[in-house]
Amino acid sequence: MYKKNIIWLASYPKSGNTWFRVFLTNLLFDSEIPANINDLAETSISSSRKIFDEYTGLSSSDLTFEEIDRLRPDVYRMQSMESEELLFKKVHDKFYWIDNNQTLFPQEISKGAIYFIRNPLDVLVSFAYHSAKPVSKMISSLNDSAFAFCDKNDKLQNQLRQILGSWSDHVTSWTEQSLIPVHVMRYEDMINHTFEKFKEAVKFMGIEKSDTQIKTAITKSDFSVLSSQEKQDGFKEKMIKSKSFFRKGKIGDWQNHLDEKMTNEMIENHKTIMMKFGYLDENNKPIF
Repeated sequence: MYKKNIIWLASYPKSGNTWFRVFLTNLLFDSEIPANINDLAETSISSSRKIFDEYTGLSSSDLTFEEIDRLRPDVYRMQSMESEELLFKKVHDKFYWIDNNQTLFPQEISKGAIYFIRNPLDVLVSFAYHSAKPVSKMISSLNDSAFAFCDKNDKLQNQLRQILGSWSDHVTSWTEQSLIPVHVMRYEDMINHTFEKFKEAVKFMGIEKSDTQIKTAITKSDFSVLSSQEKQDGFKEKMIKSKSFFRKGKIGDWQNHLDEKMTNEMIENHKTIMMKFGYLDENNKPIF
């Protein structure tokens, strides 16, 4: 009998996922000092190669991407069976079917998914910085339906391949699937209405915590705390080429980096989803 005890923390990169994971750690462990950003459990990374190899007893380097995909759901089932508590797993993969019989993220072990969404114009700028790539090159990635992480065989990555697709593909795959209950959190609302939105997410996950505990966890997870920790000790989830993981986190920073041509290209490619989630007005003009 399967337990529905996994909550997927799903997002396109640079959309607030890591911030929320730090908040969760502070909320659940309730220590005197803020949780260390480098102590977030490795098992929480759904694409961890090390975890995959340990649970399957195989060397993922000997397998094709497709063979790995077919085994990943079993790894999650084993982790679910082992745990007596809720498991929170960070996901950058889009939601998709591996074959006619199963999705990458099994319905029968899934309590729910929180999907973090952010204005793709801000995602573009933050992701370009994070990847140490020019904004002009990053645009093609956000518009690419075949975009993926770790999909090259030239070197062994510490994470498995993750198919993201375009920004709109990713959002649609998670928010329009009906197998796993999903709670959408807009990054902009997380910034502007932090307590209310984080409390809603805590309720969705079925975690019983007081308002005071939620507020304390939010304070311990403040951007200034995370940035300070990274400056002092680094952050192991940061890409090697980028200067820092926690950069600005500001709303509307795209206006300082994108020209009209870049902005229009992004809007043209993603206007349907941008409008659906409140990022464009009726005249296709950015709201944030």
